[in-house]
Amino acid sequence: MTAPERRVVRSDLWIDPAFDARLAREPGVSLAVFPVRGQAAAAMDMLAGAHVYHISAAKDELPQEWFARAGLLARCPQLLCVSSSGAGYDTVDVAACTAAGVAVVNQAGGNAPSVAEHTFGLLLGISRRMVEGDRRMRRETGYTREDVMGHEIRGKTLGIVGIGHIGTRVAALGRAFGMEVLATDPLLSAEEITRRGARPVAFAELLAQSDVVSLHCPRDASTLKLMDADAFARMRKGAIFITTARGGIHDEAALVQALRSGHLAGAGIDVWDQEPPPLDHPLL
Repeated sequence: MTAPERRVVRSDLWIDPAFDARLAREPGVSLAVFPVRGQAAAAMDMLAGAHVYHISAAKDELPQEWFARAGLLARCPQLLCVSSSGAGYDTVDVAACTAAGVAVVNQAGGNAPSVAEHTFGLLLGISRRMVEGDRRMRRETGYTREDVMGHEIRGKTLGIVGIGHIGTRVAALGRAFGMEVLATDPLLSAEEITRRGARPVAFAELLAQSDVVSLHCPRDASTLKLMDADAFARMRKGAIFITTARGGIHDEAALVQALRSGHLAGAGIDVWDQEPPPLDHPLL
């Protein structure tokens, strides 16, 4: 007896070609791609017959009408699963999916090596003043190399907030660079944090002791504005702030003030409240 075909539907937003190629090798699975702009009726017809909705995790790229919320779920009677394209699921109402009997899965860890490397790219760029040096070289004369001389990170303390897939890889890179690595994570025991390569500390202690604070925690009710004016004030003077987590976990206005006052030496920001940020954003 032939098993019924399972239908996967995704939007036409960018996705690694490996996803489509992998599905094409799977017997009994079909893939349909709908345009996120225009042809809404045809797109809804595709979703109405879907068993799996592979949804973009990019909340600022996917129009909200295609978010996995109660209204859309009600129009997808055959839906069994919503699969986020990333570790985050900002475009998915998990409670609504649960109520509808629809499973939610994400791709935790899939891009951890890339994000960890990007984290250290930001850190090295700031600590070695690479971007500043490049810009000055292109438009100025008469400055000395000492004017753009950075500093080593060897021997510095790296504080990791959230030591999951990405945070664990960042810890390994930190140790490879000769840094002392601290971490805080309310979801893990001290023993597990140690096993993942960091010394477990409380959040307040991490802020006070770290030369670099790097965020790798999920965005939820407990982490919104976690890095507010008080948290930045408790960081070491001259410390560096890095985030490759989610916009909204750090207070952008408070970070602007911490940088302008000279309390922080620099910030490497990969995530914003609005993505991409406006060109006149004070952090640019």
